[in-house]
Amino acid sequence: MRRLVLQVPEVHCDNCKTSLEGAVGAMSGVESVEVSVPDATLDVNFDETEVGLDQIKGTIEEQGYAVFG
Repeated sequence: MRRLVLQVPEVHCDNCKTSLEGAVGAMSGVESVEVSVPDATLDVNFDETEVGLDQIKGTIEEQGYAVFG
């Protein structure tokens, strides 16, 4: 299991939080995901044998958000 905190600077409201948590949380191999609106971060725990960081970043970008980290 791997844990990462990614910067998602365009997160600014609860709708952003819900959208990202739903999309990333639905991915196979993602155990947990939590978005912090005040910090503009996404904290994700995932199984690297099932899903990669590039896939997670791609899902975030598909939701319309830039991601760093």
